[in-house]
Amino acid sequence: MDSVLHKLPKQTDPNVLIGFDTADDAGVYQLAPDLALVQTVDFFTPIVDDPYTFGQLAAANSLSDVYAMGGRPMSALSIVGFPNTGRDITILEQILVGGLAKMQEAACTVIGGHSIGDDEIKFGYAVTGVVNPQRVLSNAGARAGDRLILTKRIGTGVISTALKTGGAPAGSVEAAIESMGMLNRAASEAALRFDVHAATDITGFGLLGHARGLAIASKVSMELEAAKVDFLPGALECSRGGFLPGGLKRNAEFVSGCLEFAESIQPEVRNLLCDPQTSGGLLFAVAPSDAPRLLRALRGQLIPAQEIGEVTVKSTRLLRVR
Repeated sequence: MDSVLHKLPKQTDPNVLIGFDTADDAGVYQLAPDLALVQTVDFFTPIVDDPYTFGQLAAANSLSDVYAMGGRPMSALSIVGFPNTGRDITILEQILVGGLAKMQEAACTVIGGHSIGDDEIKFGYAVTGVVNPQRVLSNAGARAGDRLILTKRIGTGVISTALKTGGAPAGSVEAAIESMGMLNRAASEAALRFDVHAATDITGFGLLGHARGLAIASKVSMELEAAKVDFLPGALECSRGGFLPGGLKRNAEFVSGCLEFAESIQPEVRNLLCDPQTSGGLLFAVAPSDAPRLLRALRGQLIPAQEIGEVTVKSTRLLRVR
């Protein structure tokens, strides 16, 4: 997709603070000196069997990009692909009800949507939020010396893959659903109270893929400590068992040219650091003086945050994992 976007004609609009050219989590369009819109869209196919739960997770995932920018979601439009025949229409009803429940939790109003007939179910939202233009959390502000804080555990991709074949360890699916269903609202609000220089959410490109994007946008490198990255219950077992989604393998190939692993990092851990997440956590680059206070604030909100590394001066390797 990046190779296609770079070929599009450049648009010039001074009100566009963040567009697609920076590969950030959402677009930001300024309306007034103290007000800007945050806009994003996301949808995907079912990753769990229960339609209500799928609707909730799709909504949480769609909202995440607004939170990653430091914004507050305001309104949403649903995007639906559903078979015209052969499927119980109550499945669609439950998907929509689940999504609406999560949107209500976020105080985000669903004002419409669009549906098409599709052989494969797809669901998500286009979300519009607001943000102060002076306090946008983009992926381009990380500075050497910043500490990296991750707000959720990793492993939803391998667990979802194991679920499809009945190989998910006991308790892993429930833990993954709980994590995916947790809004990033509290984490975003906490970050705005501290000296956070950059942020991104961890979704389809995995932890290393999104860290790479943050490093490129900020013109820095990063060192991550694998032992400090928390994994969801059962994730390591799923990784060892070979329940590796196609996206994980593509992510590993994507970052291979800019990545250096310490020899001690085991293959199952390397896999999980590339695992595509659904409704994953936020990754913050925060000033070292504020990192302990941000961690305390996040954990005070029962967010399982961890400091997982630091930002370094740009070098030949964007990412090092030790």
